[in-house]
Amino acid sequence: MAASPRLPPGRRFGHLLGAYGLLALTVLLFLAFSLALPDTFPTLDNISAVLSNQSIPAILALGATVPIVTAKFDLSIGYGLGLTHVMTMQLIVNEAWSWPAACLVVVLGGAVVGVFNGVVVEFAKINSFIATLGTGSILYAFTGWITNGARIVPGPHGLPAAFTDLYDSRFLGLPVPAFYVLALTAVLWVLLERLPLGRYLYVIGSNPRAAELVGIPSRRYVVYAFAGSGLIVGVAGVLLAAQQRIGNPSVGLDYLLPAFVGALLGSTAITPGRPNALGTLVAVTILAIGLAGIGQLGAQFWVTPLFNGATLLLAVGMAGYAARRQLRQRRTEPPRTRHDVPEVTP
Repeated sequence: MAASPRLPPGRRFGHLLGAYGLLALTVLLFLAFSLALPDTFPTLDNISAVLSNQSIPAILALGATVPIVTAKFDLSIGYGLGLTHVMTMQLIVNEAWSWPAACLVVVLGGAVVGVFNGVVVEFAKINSFIATLGTGSILYAFTGWITNGARIVPGPHGLPAAFTDLYDSRFLGLPVPAFYVLALTAVLWVLLERLPLGRYLYVIGSNPRAAELVGIPSRRYVVYAFAGSGLIVGVAGVLLAAQQRIGNPSVGLDYLLPAFVGALLGSTAITPGRPNALGTLVAVTILAIGLAGIGQLGAQFWVTPLFNGATLLLAVGMAGYAARRQLRQRRTEPPRTRHDVPEVTP
């Protein structure tokens, strides 16, 4: 295979700016808030609080990223988060299950819900927006049925300490949930960037017709993507239960918008125009810094949804631009020969 030609300096700079511009903006934003709030923002206590508070939104954003790789959207993740965290509390508090068994069942249940979403989307041929919005509403109904609209509150002895330590413990002086986020990012990076599974998912998302021509079973792999998303939602639900220590039937919806902001904005970083785990991590980081900074500056309560909504619009616009830019670059490249096309064998 012939070596690809080197990019001219202008295009090389544009490529670097597109790939790492969001990361550079993250660093600049942190420095700006540190200069504006030198006594509170760049402290270890504040960094620990940000890492702890944003760990669950980050995990949910990574879960949302997986179906987006296949050009599908799972709008049920917020409802699923509410159901899984309520089910965790229900099994531990009201059914007296051991916490490891409850966590395992909830995480596997999240994967089952993901499989159901994938089957509805691929085999019933329902648009992923509509299908997952419908299944999300069903999950919300189950949440209301389980809780009867009331919170699940532990008894006087509280929850097992080992269970709450899943969220409250620290490692190397930092909250352990931050390391969950890093571990999940690493796993998704390997799956999507280094294994055949990821290549198949990207081909399905970018060109379903090409995936069909090379023999990739698209339906099966889309179901895999939704199952992975559901599994991650189950993990986030367990951590949310350990964090809040009560079962709140309506809390999951608050996490839906930030998750998609992170996932869509992440597709403009590291590998612009393509959803990726590292980009999602960078996007979640810049969102966490922005929310923490404006909060410490004394912003009103309505600034947070304004920030999330505006960032979502910006993320969608930037993601669309990055995808169009990548398509234009492909069209300007010289045609590839038969020997340049990688062989795909599902």
